[in-house]
Amino acid sequence: MTLPFLKDLDKYKDLDEDELLGKLSEEELKQLETVLDDLDPENALLPAGFRQKDQTTKKDSGPFDRERLLAYLEKQALEHQDREDFVPFTGEKKGKVFIPKQKPVQSYIEEKVSLDPELEEALKSATNTELSDLAAILGMHDLITPTQFCDLVGSSNGISNESFTDIVKGERIIPVLDDPPNPTNVEESLQRIKDNDSRLVEVNLNNIKNIPIPTLKEFAKALETNTHVKNFSLAATRSNDPVAVAFADMLRVNKKLKSLNVESNFITGAGILTLIDALKENETLAEIKIDNQRQQLGTAVEMEIAKMLEENTNILKFGYHFTQQGPRTRAAAAITKNNDLVRKRRVEGDYQ
Repeated sequence: MTLPFLKDLDKYKDLDEDELLGKLSEEELKQLETVLDDLDPENALLPAGFRQKDQTTKKDSGPFDRERLLAYLEKQALEHQDREDFVPFTGEKKGKVFIPKQKPVQSYIEEKVSLDPELEEALKSATNTELSDLAAILGMHDLITPTQFCDLVGSSNGISNESFTDIVKGERIIPVLDDPPNPTNVEESLQRIKDNDSRLVEVNLNNIKNIPIPTLKEFAKALETNTHVKNFSLAATRSNDPVAVAFADMLRVNKKLKSLNVESNFITGAGILTLIDALKENETLAEIKIDNQRQQLGTAVEMEIAKMLEENTNILKFGYHFTQQGPRTRAAAAITKNNDLVRKRRVEGDYQ
């Protein structure tokens, strides 16, 4: 059925807009521009520079000349009369001169310690070995050498001369090496998936940051017809919502994939919802990981995840840390129920 007003527009299909605009005069073009501005004064499709009318009436002075501009500014500055100060500057200094305070020097007076005559006589007549023993007993380890301390207490407490030092040393730091880069050849893996290579069962693209978004979409498209890949992982590959939509379309078609990992990416709640909706139609995927995205998914998304897990009895492992108690409890109960069903089917199969 053709609408009535569309019949009147058919005669304008073959018109040449450029030819019509070329025949208009300057005044007619200005009038047309005014009419268009009234129709759509804030056209978001136009750049900001084209939305504002040209209101300049001054003629163009020529190309930009930096030296000429600087000379003009300098001339304007010299011709401009300085503003008179309300209080003329005379150079007079007012106020007190800052004199820093001198901190008092602390003087220590050595105190004279008086001992009993018997103790003074004993200390004066003591040998170096006896003084070392006394220092060790009092805990004054700075007064004796490590060798002397080990000779005194090493035999009884298990301290040897090699293990004892008077310098406290920090624990040696064991360097932690970075993980080696992912050796997966992206182009080769994509071609093998397209060729439906029976030897390719698992694809790991984790931590490969330079995979273009169109290439990730090609992986999802190739998996739609692949019948051998069981596990596919693209964690930390900077994947976003368009990639999530592409893999959601793949999950609606693919019937062989068992595990999918999209953790640590830039997928928002909208992208996760597309994956969750696709899982409602998928009956083969048993494990999916979506945790550690750039932003939190929110309560509404977590409720949809819990609802999907309650309806899909094939998901046995779900990698996500729930922030709300309600969805977390429902999801845990659903995963437990799904695993119990699998265990029950296996037991019944053994009996048969």
